[in-house]
Amino acid sequence: MPTARSISFLSDVFAVGLLLYSSIVCASQVSAEEAAPAPVTILVAYHSLSGNTERMAEAVVEGAKSVAGTRVILKRVGQVTADDLFSSDAVIVGSPVYWSNMSGEVKTFFDNWQFKFGVFPEWKMKNKVGAAFATGGQVSSGKEVTMLTILAAMLGNQMIVVSGGGAFGASATTEGDSQGIDNKEAADARALGQRVAEVAGLLHSAPSR
Repeated sequence: MPTARSISFLSDVFAVGLLLYSSIVCASQVSAEEAAPAPVTILVAYHSLSGNTERMAEAVVEGAKSVAGTRVILKRVGQVTADDLFSSDAVIVGSPVYWSNMSGEVKTFFDNWQFKFGVFPEWKMKNKVGAAFATGGQVSSGKEVTMLTILAAMLGNQMIVVSGGGAFGASATTEGDSQGIDNKEAADARALGQRVAEVAGLLHSAPSR
């Protein structure tokens, strides 16, 4: 029959064991939380009247979401807030072609980076990933010029620009024989979103110096 002293000893052993087990479990949980990387946030901002650029934007989002650990925000340029902009790791901007250039709404969006959000002089967009996509009526209608002007605005903010789905980004021809966004153009948009997510993920996980 166990004595009171042995019962007390066993109780102490059980208490110590329980304490050690709790410590190990808590340490494991903390380690797992520390090991889990924060999601990469990508902002996809666009202007669209006919709906073509919007459909390209949705395909870009689909491509970005195909990369694990990616969070995507999809908004029209006029709805983007300062928090959307500055909390993102990458920004992908899409515009229809107006007179061989970005639309006025997209240009205003870039102007607002300073006049509304105050990116300068702190260079608040520095080292974020940037990319572009565009839609235009004809084969040669200024889509590449439009994407280059978008990328130029990003370069002026010391962003890291990348392409995908094409030499300067993804684009689509929406008039003539091509009525709307075809499968190839949607695939190019998805490829752009995927590449931006992959590059942003690499930069996001790189050790800071």
